[in-house]
Amino acid sequence: MSKTTLIIPTYNERQNLPALLEEIFKLDITDLHVLIVDDNSPDGTGVLAEDLKATYPGKLEILHRVGKLGLGTAYIQGFEIAMQSGAQVIGQMDADFSHPIWKIPQLLAALQGDVDVAIGSRYVPGGQLDENWPFWRKGLSRFGNFYARTILRLPIRDVTGGFRFWKSAALRRLPLDRVRSNGYVFQVEMAYLAYLLGVRFREIPIYFADRRWGTSKMSLRIQIEAAYRVWMLRGLYRDLIAR
Repeated sequence: MSKTTLIIPTYNERQNLPALLEEIFKLDITDLHVLIVDDNSPDGTGVLAEDLKATYPGKLEILHRVGKLGLGTAYIQGFEIAMQSGAQVIGQMDADFSHPIWKIPQLLAALQGDVDVAIGSRYVPGGQLDENWPFWRKGLSRFGNFYARTILRLPIRDVTGGFRFWKSAALRRLPLDRVRSNGYVFQVEMAYLAYLLGVRFREIPIYFADRRWGTSKMSLRIQIEAAYRVWMLRGLYRDLIAR
């Protein structure tokens, strides 16, 4: 029996969390656990998450952090906790319903055999961005992904997406202590490390929807970090490129 831990970072996701967990735990997945990593949300997301533990006994855990410390550190801490708890599969997803929950079984099924990480991809055939997004927003998303893929010479089509399921054995191969990206470029850094170390991946097409409630966490600072850090990654991991 394989334990799966799904890590969901939260910051002001109180409106989404109850329905999100209800949909996740409706799935017919044996030994599925959720780890909420909350950055001291002012709207009380962390408090609500604690209350919801009674609804899902033994299946829901909460990591409370002291403030808004960023996406990258949220996932790194979550990975460490999940691996220490004995999870054989570790997932990542957003709390805003942008990632299709019903695709989780398909992503898990893709990990059969020699696949190490299954990626919910917007940019393989069958994948799609929210049809209601304006042209400029779709263009910005596509350009950001193309930019990172081109600079790092990655064969992965969706390097910026955050809907992924890893075999824990593959995550243990990555030097997580060296990962410093803390905005959405964290996803790029993880994809780049996986590629350099020969982690085998498979991309599953998804429809990426706009969030249901709340506001986007994307900011100009996060976009600037992504733009310059992508260039830095080749130098930071030059020792791995040479392998």
